[in-house]
Amino acid sequence: MTTELFEELDRLVASAEPGVALEHLIARLRETGEFGLMFEARLMRKRWELGLPLIQSDQITGDEYQQAVMAIARETGGLFLAAGNIARAWPYYRAIGDVQPIEDAIAALPNEGDVEQVIAIAFQEGVHPLKGLELILANQGMCRAITAFGMTAVQKDREKCIAMLARHLYGEIVPRMKEAIAAQEGAAPESERLVELMAGREWLFGEWDYYVDTSHLLSVIPYGLELKDAAALECVWELCEYGKRLAAQFQSAGVAPFESQCEAYGHYIQALRGIDVDAHVAYFRDKVAASDPDVDGDAPGRTLVRLLVSLGRTEEALAAVLEHVFEDAPWGTPVPTALQLCYQAGKFGKMRDLARERGDALSFVAAGILWRG
Repeated sequence: MTTELFEELDRLVASAEPGVALEHLIARLRETGEFGLMFEARLMRKRWELGLPLIQSDQITGDEYQQAVMAIARETGGLFLAAGNIARAWPYYRAIGDVQPIEDAIAALPNEGDVEQVIAIAFQEGVHPLKGLELILANQGMCRAITAFGMTAVQKDREKCIAMLARHLYGEIVPRMKEAIAAQEGAAPESERLVELMAGREWLFGEWDYYVDTSHLLSVIPYGLELKDAAALECVWELCEYGKRLAAQFQSAGVAPFESQCEAYGHYIQALRGIDVDAHVAYFRDKVAASDPDVDGDAPGRTLVRLLVSLGRTEEALAAVLEHVFEDAPWGTPVPTALQLCYQAGKFGKMRDLARERGDALSFVAAGILWRG
C-alpha cells in the first residue's frame, strides 16, 4: 500500500460517495494481484450497497449478502488459480464447498517444483489423494509416500493409490535387477517383467542380494489385499514372488496367518486373481486349522472370511464366521457378521434362528419377514 494510494482514496472519500472509493481500491488491488485484500474490499462494497455495517461481524447475515459472499469467494479463488496459486485459492473454494476447480488444477500440475503446500491439500485434505501421492513419490521418495499413506485414512481413489505404490516399487526393482543381469551375463534382457527376469536366475538372490528396501516391500504388499484391478493384482503377485526369493535375513516374520509374508500374501493375491482359487483358499483353511486361538486369536479365521467374501463365496464365509471368528471381539480385521452374511446369502431361516439364539428381536423380525417372502 503506497502513500499515493492512500492520498487517492482520501480525495475520493471526501469528494464522492463511498462506493467510488471502494471501487477504486478494488481496481488497484486487482492490478497488483492482492486478491485476498480485494476479496475483503468487495465484501465491504457489498455491505455498503445493502446498507449493512461496513465492518464485518458475525451478526451480518441475510440471504442476499451470503449469496454475494459465495460468488465473490468463487471469483477470488478463480483469480488465484489463474495466477497459479493453488494454496491461496483453496481456502476460498473450501469455504463454499466447491472442490472441483482445485482438484482439476492439482491434476494438471507437473510433478516437479515447490509442491509442499499442494501436497497437503491434495493428500492430507483429500482433494486429490492420487495426485498428492504421485507428488510425494516424485519429490520426497518412497519412504515418505508409504508413511503418508499409512498415516492418512485415504478413501478417495484408495485402490489407485495402492496400485501406484506397487507399480513404483516394481519400477525400482526391475532396472536394478537388469543391471545385475547385465553385469553377470554381458547384456541386459529386454523384458520388463519381474517374473521373467527372475526365471532361471537363482543366482540373483545370494545371501546379501536385494534390489529394493525390504521394509518398503513388506509395507506395500499387504495393501494388495484391497485391490480388484487385474493388472495391479498381477504387479503385487510378482512382488510377492520376488520377496519369496530373498535370503533369510531379508525375510521378516509376520502375524498369523501371514507368518511367511510374501508366500501367504502371494496365495491370497492369486486367489483374488482367480488362479487355482481352491488351492489358495485351502492354504488359508490349513492356516486356520493349524492355529492356536489362545496365541493367534481369530486372525486366521478373519482372513479366511475376508478372502471368501471377496471371492463371492458367501455361504462358506458364513460357516467360517460361525466357526472361527469371535464376533463380539473389539479388535481384528473387520468382517461381516453372521447375520449380515445370512442376509447376503439369502439364508433367512438361518438368520432367524441365529437372531433368536442371540436375543436380537429386530433381526428376528426382519428375517421372518424376508423368509416368508
